Amino acid sequence: MDYDTHFEGTIGTTYKDSTPWSPQPAEAPKDAPDVIFIVLDDVGFSDIGCYGSEIETPNFDRLAKSGAQYTNFHVTSMCSPTRACMLTGRNAHAVGMGAIAEWAGGYPSYRGHISKRAATLPENLREYAYSTMAVGKWHLTPMKEITAAGPFTNWPQGRGFDHWYGFQGALTDQWNPELFRDSHPVDLTPNPDYHLTSDLVDQSIAMIRDHRVASASRPYFMYLAFGACHFPHHVPAEVIAKYKGRYAKGWDAIREERVARQRALGVVPENTVLPERNPGVQAWADVPAEDRRFLERSQEVYAAFLDHTDQQIGRLFTYLESSGRMDNTIIVLISDNGASPEGGQLGSMSLNMRKAIYNGPETPEQREASLEKLGGPYTFPHYAAGWAQVSNTPLKWYKMNTYGGGVRAPLLVHWPRGIRTPGVRRQYHHVIDLFPTMLDVLGVPPLAMHQGSEQVPVHGTSLRYTFSEPDAPTRKVTQHFELNGDRAIWHRGWKAVTLHRQGTDFNDDRWALYDLEHDFSECHDLAQEHPQRLREMVDLWWSEARAFEVLPLDDRKWGRLPPEAPQARTRVFEYHAGQARIDRLNAPDLSGRSYAIGAEVTVPAGCAEGVLLAFGTALAGYTLYVKDARVVHEYVFSEFEKYVVTSNVDLAPGRRALRYEFARRGGGSGGVGRLMIDGAVVGTVPVERTWPHRAVQSGLTCGRDTGLPVGLAYEAPFAFTGEIASVVVEVSPDGQADPSFAGRAAEIEQ
Repeated sequence: MDYDTHFEGTIGTTYKDSTPWSPQPAEAPKDAPDVIFIVLDDVGFSDIGCYGSEIETPNFDRLAKSGAQYTNFHVTSMCSPTRACMLTGRNAHAVGMGAIAEWAGGYPSYRGHISKRAATLPENLREYAYSTMAVGKWHLTPMKEITAAGPFTNWPQGRGFDHWYGFQGALTDQWNPELFRDSHPVDLTPNPDYHLTSDLVDQSIAMIRDHRVASASRPYFMYLAFGACHFPHHVPAEVIAKYKGRYAKGWDAIREERVARQRALGVVPENTVLPERNPGVQAWADVPAEDRRFLERSQEVYAAFLDHTDQQIGRLFTYLESSGRMDNTIIVLISDNGASPEGGQLGSMSLNMRKAIYNGPETPEQREASLEKLGGPYTFPHYAAGWAQVSNTPLKWYKMNTYGGGVRAPLLVHWPRGIRTPGVRRQYHHVIDLFPTMLDVLGVPPLAMHQGSEQVPVHGTSLRYTFSEPDAPTRKVTQHFELNGDRAIWHRGWKAVTLHRQGTDFNDDRWALYDLEHDFSECHDLAQEHPQRLREMVDLWWSEARAFEVLPLDDRKWGRLPPEAPQARTRVFEYHAGQARIDRLNAPDLSGRSYAIGAEVTVPAGCAEGVLLAFGTALAGYTLYVKDARVVHEYVFSEFEKYVVTSNVDLAPGRRALRYEFARRGGGSGGVGRLMIDGAVVGTVPVERTWPHRAVQSGLTCGRDTGLPVGLAYEAPFAFTGEIASVVVEVSPDGQADPSFAGRAAEIEQ
């Protein structure tokens, strides 16, 4: 209540014959718990120690030992949809997030942000005096809105969070992330010991501490979403060293060991069958010897990444225990989807370069040279699909599929005051069930109206009953799945599922049928034995699809995006020193085009030095800078291929016009670059290749180069010491990015 809608006092002529009244602040239910949601990224069903892994995760395992460990918990098979489900308690398509935020496609189910008719959990909890905080990955904002001018309605603070520190999009560099505090870009101070996971835990502790100091009686809700273990797999070398040699036996042996542990731990039934390898995964015995060491090393790095994350989470748990609030804190830990096959059959030392797309496969020599630096700041690594299948043991397929490997995920719930009987829980549940569970714990209903919008009913089923009834029958009845045309339906223990081949008729898809009560790993297809049941299940899928706005089915992935209208795009961009970082997807797209970068500067006596404009990193990007009185432009196609031009004269003091022009060869990706001072050509460089589509993983800065610098000849931030009037980028309409590369790159990156 507030003065605009309610007043319980009286108003006379003066205060002497009036009665004051003040609105009372919202109150939390008695003994309301603090709540922390922890989201891991691309971590498979078996990766955590208590789910059968050899990876050391003692802090995650603590949650299982004294809490509830779920073995029949499900998510969507991609990150944005899962996060939307978790925060709203509704199915992803029904709230506009049927795919990742980047793939908004012109339909209500693919709008690229959460519907206003689905108030989030923090928006609900605010009504009951909760303080709300988000830390880490968001990935629920449309690309075009990730700018310094917003709009910010689909950023965390626009969806119920009081504070946010984290990153937008699917992924970020763990050594040099592009971060925001609330809606403001953050320039990190260079620090050789920095790592994003550690920073996110530091920020979480600081937010909780500040909340307790300011309002200890109020509960809080924290949403902590790590970049780990999405690629790039970045992790300190000393943690990687713990795992040296552990994976020499190969993925087949590790997979067998994990399922044996799972049986012994009761994570899977004793009769669980380990499926054959997924198509495209070689038997380890058939992997060429020259490929094995890189494959082993990439898994060592991945294991260390998860281990390091567990260590940092341990620091948070230690703080919570010291605060005296751990007993009444609900900690929920999930992974957003199954493990990722995006590294391909051989993995990659630098997947951000999309080498398999732009350059072809990395050479054996390049991979061998990268072994000791893999996981460090000058790599962008991902493991091979064979290791992703290990992560998903004992399940088939991967992230983006609706088989178990894509949608069955770890769930740990720790709440000493509310979970008196720790142990394994086998009830079927889905990520949409977490939202109603939290409201059930508080004994409050979901909002019926929010900010003038009538709310969509909550679709999830509370799983609170499992806290006190470990062996109770599941109360959930039906759950549908769909992603990029792959579909599945679970109903009373049975599952129908299909893999869809892009571009084919949906009616031609072959459905399989599994009895999950007796077939954990989906190995025994019963479609032939139970054709009537399968028909009923498929009909039920269509019924659910219509009810929950899954339609229209769309398997085009990136192709669902509206086509670029070249003439409608901005062609001239003006930048100024000190301005906020421009997100990489909102910077000028120079792919396949001629362009020019012009800088109007004032050079003091004795010259100046520093960066005028920088975009990307040393792995891919461009930079225009002054060093040793010479003007330099570098175009970094990849860490192995760059094109540098340096002025053949010194830069004189005074007002100067500096310019780099690239003229594309007709019909090709190469061309010629020219460097000019005050209109005079002072250097040229032949450029053999340019990106057919955006290749960078970092944004654009003017007057400095933050993060991992584009140029190796200087150290970040290398701020310009003269005066910059402006830097203007002019993009020619003579070409445009190749849409086929755009889509293939987007599929790798999500």
